[in-house]
Amino acid sequence: MTSSTFSLRRAEPGDAEVILRFIRELASYEREPDAVETSAETLRSQLASPEPPFECWLAWRGAEPLGFALFFQNYSTWRGRTGIYLEDLYVTPEARGHGIGKALLRKVAALAVERSAGRLEWAVLDWNQPAIDFYRSLGAVPMHDWTVFRLTADALERCARAHD
Repeated sequence: MTSSTFSLRRAEPGDAEVILRFIRELASYEREPDAVETSAETLRSQLASPEPPFECWLAWRGAEPLGFALFFQNYSTWRGRTGIYLEDLYVTPEARGHGIGKALLRKVAALAVERSAGRLEWAVLDWNQPAIDFYRSLGAVPMHDWTVFRLTADALERCARAHD
């Protein structure tokens, strides 16, 4: 497969099943196969909404989906500008090594430049050396001084209800 044998296009509501398939495959790769809670119906509804909470580029070879980049807008207080957060970048195992991930990431980067975004950022699992090497090859810099924190489920509820 060469770079000319695939194409990229924006996701539409009708692509919800493909997006969900990729989300599940990525969750399995990231050793969290049972963590996916969303549904195709939710994704379809969100993509069809007047202000979708995310955007997505899909890579295709004919009618075969090869990968996706799912992202959303964030904001940098220091830069005083919006940015883009890349939530997921995934290429099917059989399609890897043919420039698809690079094309998807470059498409999101081009959109960030077009929108005058202050930055494009994402997180990568510390054990995912192939991804780390790939991102470094594109000029991305790891943020070693930062630790990601997260509140979900019961902890989120407790925090929201806490009274000082």
